[in-house]
Amino acid sequence: MLSTKDRAETCKDQIRAFLASNFYIADADALESNTSLLDQGIVDSTGVLEVIGFIEETFGITVEDSELLPENLDSIQGIAQYVLRKQN
Repeated sequence: MLSTKDRAETCKDQIRAFLASNFYIADADALESNTSLLDQGIVDSTGVLEVIGFIEETFGITVEDSELLPENLDSIQGIAQYVLRKQN
């Protein structure tokens, strides 16, 4: 069984791969985990819906309306932490 740290890294890798394949990112490997996806123009309001769909399909969780908060969806780190909280 993976440790929490390993699960977080695996989750971040999946999120980074999704973002790199669905949004324009010049260098996905250089994208810091805590960089704001909205502030950097990587994801817009429509893109947030795509991210939510990815989260629900990939990680088998439901994103509630009350959870549509920047701290949950605005960075790779935030998304990964949110997913791990929901899965526990």
